[in-house]
Amino acid sequence: MTVQSRNNTSFVFQRKINDKGLLCVGAKPDGKHIILEDPATKEQKVIFDAVSGAAVSSLGHCDPEITALMGEYAKESVYTFGAYFANYAAEELGEFLCDKSEGAFASALWTASGSEANENALKIMKQYHLELGDKKRFKFISRKQSYHGFTVGTLSIGDGSRKYPFKDILLSDEQTPKISPCYAYRGVKEGVTEEQYTKMLLDELEQTFIDNDPSTVAGVIFETVCGSTFGTPTPTKGYLDGAKAIAHKYGALFMLDEVMCGLGRCGYPFTFMHPDFGLTTGGPDLCAVGKTIGSGFVTLAGLLVSPGVKSVFENGSGYILGGQTYHSHDFNCRVGLAVQKKIYRDNLIENVRETGEYLKQQLKEKLKDSKIAGDVRGAGNFLSVEIVSDKATKEPFATSVKAGPTVAAKCFEKGMTAMGVSGTLYSKVEEDGTLTMVGDHVTVAPAFIFTKADADFISTTIADSLFELEAQQFGK
Repeated sequence: MTVQSRNNTSFVFQRKINDKGLLCVGAKPDGKHIILEDPATKEQKVIFDAVSGAAVSSLGHCDPEITALMGEYAKESVYTFGAYFANYAAEELGEFLCDKSEGAFASALWTASGSEANENALKIMKQYHLELGDKKRFKFISRKQSYHGFTVGTLSIGDGSRKYPFKDILLSDEQTPKISPCYAYRGVKEGVTEEQYTKMLLDELEQTFIDNDPSTVAGVIFETVCGSTFGTPTPTKGYLDGAKAIAHKYGALFMLDEVMCGLGRCGYPFTFMHPDFGLTTGGPDLCAVGKTIGSGFVTLAGLLVSPGVKSVFENGSGYILGGQTYHSHDFNCRVGLAVQKKIYRDNLIENVRETGEYLKQQLKEKLKDSKIAGDVRGAGNFLSVEIVSDKATKEPFATSVKAGPTVAAKCFEKGMTAMGVSGTLYSKVEEDGTLTMVGDHVTVAPAFIFTKADADFISTTIADSLFELEAQQFGK
């Protein structure tokens, strides 16, 4: 075994153990390029960040206006434990986003991550039913191929490859029944209309309630637009309205997870407001947000609460059971509010919608002759290309090809980050314990400040990378 020098040894227990990899040492003034350094050679590489970390940096990196404000806030902010004392920043951020929700929300809980927001949501949904004197509800219906976080509770309501190693310490399958994802690319087959497909999915949801005793179901939890697990498929028209109606029919809450897809990422203040596929009957009962809210400057996420849910607590105990150390953190909420105000002041959500549509059309145009670009999908600038070995049959590549990660690696060689993922269709554990991940996609989610020139670069880089993979697999 080679003994590494202390300089090459990693002291961070994350990623690949004892391998520092490339370290980020800064960003270019445009906020869209990051500077990576090899810790061994000190060689640097400048990369266009087309996925903004993990769909996080809404304003781009090192925004001078926000960083200047952070210096001021650091001198003024005082830590308080939210269970004892509130602060103006948390109140103002809650009011700001509730106002943007057009009446959908009346209150907010601020956490340090999307996982924490969703984990708190499970407890809040349980307590909601307890406030009503309903003690039987302990199940949460969610979808296959979903992702809601990396804590024990959120892994339980999620699906995909990340949860398998921890299956025996998660909530049981009885507590977390799963239904099919809304996946029009593969679900709307020949001879089936979108309306018929939507009805099929909603029938499955209702039958899942019936099969699991509706009186025991606390809530239904969906990502409005799914994220990294299988590449930004948008809901079919009427699907979210129908799911909300079914949840309410059986006395359950309807929650949307917009940690990755929300707060402007899909071109609207909240993604459930999208006119093509959103809710037409108000908002969800609860909505998790995160990532873009603090633009990566602070660790901030949250849970927004509808007037109806809030009133049950107001008319009941009036208290939330429990709280975490950094809930409603003053400094984080100040920065988050500054980020959100700048996004609205500079009309960046409109830019996401308009320039994102241009990027989507450029991807479709540049990949129209590709044999392996099966589907270009998403909303705003939260966009993906599903990679297949046969465009006609939609057959995925063999798992050995690792098509998603391979395309992302090719993008990186060309100077751009992208999120390349395997397991788009499903993941399963084989008898020998190995994990098989079937299907691939590549996703981008650039900063809200991106331009048409950036969109041209992103679409060209992805297209060139896909055509290279195609040539490697099938020849010129």
